[in-house]
Amino acid sequence: MSQLSHINQKGEAAMVDVTDKAVTKRQAMAEGYISMSSKTLDMILAGEHAKGDVFSVSRIAGIQAAKQCANIIPLCHPLMLSKIQVDFEPQPGQNRVRIVSLCKLAGQTGVEMEALTAVSVAALTLFDMCKAVDPAMCIDGIRVLEKQGGKSGHWQYDGDE
Repeated sequence: MSQLSHINQKGEAAMVDVTDKAVTKRQAMAEGYISMSSKTLDMILAGEHAKGDVFSVSRIAGIQAAKQCANIIPLCHPLMLSKIQVDFEPQPGQNRVRIVSLCKLAGQTGVEMEALTAVSVAALTLFDMCKAVDPAMCIDGIRVLEKQGGKSGHWQYDGDE
């Protein structure tokens, strides 16, 4: 197992020094799910939710969250993101919504945390907007699907890890 990168030689938490790393194109995709009652999902899909278009609000929340990642996760580097995308895939047969994010930049460190943060906050926003009608919703399955760039190259989740 490799060394943890956010621990210094004294065992203390430390931000990784990326000063000498090459600037490369990097991107990461993440996903997560929010399960809900069929009634709640039908209400969202029909545009009948009292709070309006919950997907639009949740998308903006996810984008904003990715941009603020370094402010909420202590050892993340502030990044100049060039692309943030948050998409919703309703899955009525499973009474859930799949949330997928994509983050890109040209930089010295990866964007996995930003992609995960976008998905997480988009899911939390969906929960917040729908909790009055469905307090039993469940957020789960948040993970990185793919990352590209840097010295580690391309990695993709294959379901066996």
